[in-house]
Amino acid sequence: MRIVIAGGHGQIALRLERLLAARGYEVAGIIRKPEQSDDLRSAGAEPVVLDLESASVEDVTELLRGADAAVFAAGAGPGSGTDRKETVDRGAAVLFADAAVRAGVRRFVVVSSMGADPAHQGDEVFDVYLRAKGEADAYVTRQKDLDWTILRPGSLTNDAGTGLVRLEAHTGRGMIPRDDVAAVLAELVDTSATAGLTLELTGGSTPVSVAVKSVAGN
Repeated sequence: MRIVIAGGHGQIALRLERLLAARGYEVAGIIRKPEQSDDLRSAGAEPVVLDLESASVEDVTELLRGADAAVFAAGAGPGSGTDRKETVDRGAAVLFADAAVRAGVRRFVVVSSMGADPAHQGDEVFDVYLRAKGEADAYVTRQKDLDWTILRPGSLTNDAGTGLVRLEAHTGRGMIPRDDVAAVLAELVDTSATAGLTLELTGGSTPVSVAVKSVAGN
């Protein structure tokens, strides 16, 4: 199984790459900076240098050919302005979805954000971010040729993962270690029965694999 991850050097993506590589999957991570390549190799992933802000849909389609699943985990990141929320959090997600459709990659998982909403109001950077993520999510959900799942984690922490989560259509606000987000993503990639679901994720009391199985097919 070959899985391509956009935003391959992100904190969640690096964790996910390690988990997927440990399962024996072939993993490729898209990165913008060549100097990040060694970090991906250490995680067991093949680094692919491509700037999703300037790449064409043809460029990304070619990269996705032959993949079994695609994960969009890219983000402009803290400290970026409103322009990059539009070009990365919305624009790159739309580009990646379009390329997956063209390449025939059906399984498509998005790392979104709790509170993402295309109708979110406000002009502050975080408002623009939530609106951009919401617009991207809405675009993905309209793609009939994608078996999409959208994951919206709560507030991210670097605490050690517990392996215990709450994964539902609506969880309410909460914290979640990045370790546990990656663990849920690894299960989602493997569980196509979660296609068509938008799920919120916080820390909880249910083991990751059980939580994913319990929402599958709903």
